Formats: sequence, C-alpha cells, structure tokens
Amino acid sequence: MRLAPPIVLFLVTTVLLGAVEPAPAPAPTVTAWMSWEGGVDLACMTKPGLAQPNLILHVARMVHTPAGSAPSGLVVYQPDPAGAPAVFGFVCDQPEVGAYFGPRIFAGTPFEKAPVLPAKITITTTADTASSRIEVAGHVFTVTLGGLAAATLVDRAPTAMPFHQQGVESVATTVAVTIDGKPVEVIVPAGPSAVFAATGLYAR
Repeated sequence: MRLAPPIVLFLVTTVLLGAVEPAPAPAPTVTAWMSWEGGVDLACMTKPGLAQPNLILHVARMVHTPAGSAPSGLVVYQPDPAGAPAVFGFVCDQPEVGAYFGPRIFAGTPFEKAPVLPAKITITTTADTASSRIEVAGHVFTVTLGGLAAATLVDRAPTAMPFHQQGVESVATTVAVTIDGKPVEVIVPAGPSAVFAATGLYAR
C-alpha cells in the first residue's frame, strides 16, 4: 500500500474537517450599560460664535438599565454662556433609573455628578420626522427633526465619553426648536448632532 504524500493528506484533512482556527479572545466584561428606543438627540448652539453647544436635549421614549426602565435623557440649557446653566441634569420620572446614569455610565466626565430632574418626556415619530417634548424645571423644550436620512448602523469606540456606543441612527436635515413656546434659531455643528436614534446601547 502506497501512502499519500504529507501535503496531500494535509489538504484532504483541511477540506474535510475545516481549517483549524485559534480560539477567539474573550469578550471584555461589561460593568455598566443602558439601551434605548425612540431617541431624539440634539446638541446645538442658540447664539453665533459659541465654541460648544449650550443646548443639549437627548431623550428617549424608553431607556432600559439594570436599575429599571423609564423615559429618560439628558438636558443642558445654558442661555448665558458665561453663567450657570438654567437646566442641567439627567431627566427621568423614576429617580432610581435617573440615578444610574451619572455614576455608572458617565463616571469620569462632567456629567458624573449631574442631578436627576423629574420630567415628562413625550416622543412622536412619522416616516421622516421625530419630535420630543420635555417638561422639566419649569421649562418646556420641543425639538422636531425633519428630513431624516436613511437609517445607518453606528459603532463608536470610547473617545471623549468613556463608553462604547452602538445603534441605529438617522441624521436630520432640518431642526426646529422651541423653548417655553417660543421658536429658537439654532446652529447645529457638524457630525451626529441632530439625529433620530431609533435604538442603541451604551456600554463600558
């Protein structure tokens, strides 16, 4: 009996059994996470010449955390850039859920010790618009994102914020804002500053 050359045996074994692949590296452990659906996110300037947004309205129809689930988000409104914000904090109608965000998701950032503010959050969507209404700290903020682009998958590594972000986003081409019933002209910086985040996840 004549034996096949070693190279032939190797090729046959590879075809029949599949190439041997190294074991995948273990996935990193997640210590904190939150997920959401129906997110309306806006970071913008209400005055020309500002170096960074003085109005941040990030809210979602429902946010899930290990502490529970509730409509939630983040509001920063600083009408006088030289003064203290008029509104600053995580917004949620369930304190135990709102209290999770700062020390767990945003630890090590300026938002780590942000207060939790009771709020009423309403999200509405159509085929190409997404709107939010936030009642908090004596103010009412509304945002309407229009001309939503096709949804895209995002996967962002930690940068200024110390968490991974994954999700599905649609960038808005028009933005309308009112504060306490009055229309406000806004300047939206480049990047994902005005998006409908249909669903997503933060993890660290």
